[in-house]
Amino acid sequence: MSSTLFRTKKVEQSILDTEEPEHALKKSLSALDLTVFGVGVIIGTGIFVLTGTVAKNNAGPATALAFVAAGVACALAALCYAEFASTVPVAGSAYTFSYASLGELPAWIIGWDLVLEFALGTAVVAVGWSGYIQSLMDNAGWSMPAALGSREGADVFGFDILAAALVLVLTGILVIGMKLSARITSVVVAIKVTVVLVVIVAGAFLIKGDNYDPFVPKEQPVEAGASLDSPLIQLMFGWAPSNFGVMGIFTAASVVFFAFIGFDVVATAAEETKNPQRDMPRGILGSLVICTTLYVLVSIVVTGMQHYSELSVDAPLADAFKATGHPWYAGFISFGAAVGLTTVCMILLLGQTRVFFAMSRDGLLPRFFSHVHPRFKTPHRPTILLGVIIAILAGFTPLTELAALVNIGTLFAFVVVAIGVIILRKSRPDLPRSFRTPWVPVIPILSVCASLWLMINLPAETWVRFGIWMAVGFLVYFLYGRTHSRLALREAGEEQPSAGGGGTP
Repeated sequence: MSSTLFRTKKVEQSILDTEEPEHALKKSLSALDLTVFGVGVIIGTGIFVLTGTVAKNNAGPATALAFVAAGVACALAALCYAEFASTVPVAGSAYTFSYASLGELPAWIIGWDLVLEFALGTAVVAVGWSGYIQSLMDNAGWSMPAALGSREGADVFGFDILAAALVLVLTGILVIGMKLSARITSVVVAIKVTVVLVVIVAGAFLIKGDNYDPFVPKEQPVEAGASLDSPLIQLMFGWAPSNFGVMGIFTAASVVFFAFIGFDVVATAAEETKNPQRDMPRGILGSLVICTTLYVLVSIVVTGMQHYSELSVDAPLADAFKATGHPWYAGFISFGAAVGLTTVCMILLLGQTRVFFAMSRDGLLPRFFSHVHPRFKTPHRPTILLGVIIAILAGFTPLTELAALVNIGTLFAFVVVAIGVIILRKSRPDLPRSFRTPWVPVIPILSVCASLWLMINLPAETWVRFGIWMAVGFLVYFLYGRTHSRLALREAGEEQPSAGGGGTP
């Protein structure tokens, strides 16, 4: 039993499977396309919303340091992703990497986790986009009927038609082809980055030095009865983090980490990259460096424009300009946020469909979903299925409380990938690696520690929901995946490998 649960799929076999005509994706992406994808998905609601939340509740002007801390944690993971994505240029990201290093059951676990992460992320972002659009419509004197607008706080049962429509339109774009998706993303990212740069440049002239005093607010204990940012720390170690001070910066880092989610999605497009050995590391690391720099600059500017204690939680950037007598910028920022969220939604949906496609190609999910479109060479079946499901979720379900599952799912993937780098270095030192994570095993171990630290800062309810989803995943695997796996069929002699052998027990 244990030998079948942890059977690995050879890297060579994974690559050969991508060459089967009915399962082959079209290679059309460059390093620039990948970097644009990364920036497109990373810069989203995080920068437009979370800056005010963590500055007011945790770190003050030192929010810039919280973004640096979160960026460092992501950089450690990014180095591991870069090695894997260039060594195993196959769709599926952490799922495929786990299959090659840890085995089938761990691969299934991480794949199941990523399906949930990307689905909820797409739905949550679509609902957020709908909210921005409705706000802009209200400013123009138009209003959506209550039954067709956002459901949060609504007195009537409704369907968020804007959120659902966005998902369905993006689904159609992804079916047509990756190059079209890349072109649309490039245009939208250009608009989004322009908005961020305008905030930085215009806001720099409105900074008041007094607003940075104190830069790191002095440490204050959590008030009795206040909700704790990290109940698991209190449960495990008997103490709660401070709202401010040095610990406040690290607590803020666990919150703003949400703003960095997405660079790992770049790895799911490895199979559709012209030169993945060279371009995947550039796309992953380049997008992360660009976004971290922008985040730090924005947080410095906004906390200099308005004292951290007075920042808005809902729209800190827009409201900071209003408070300094420049309301025009507020509408401009809202427009940029609404436009920018379209790429976040599309790239998260892209990531989910590629993971689902890779799992079905390996037989862990029905093989029906592993066939590509004869003309567009895209996985149209899982794209359409998942797009419709997520559109329904976004239309009917308030997902605010489930958004934290996106964080825990991403961090869990980071842990698995970092461990996989160490294992694959030992089990397959012969593999050609165009990019090598430096200082192995130190960097991967630091990545695991950083990710686990951020995970324990998440609410306990998130862990419970995550555990329930994992339990369902185990059930699906043992009832279907374990016996339908292509590795299982090859070991039983019911299917011949493409070439070069199958897996190792």
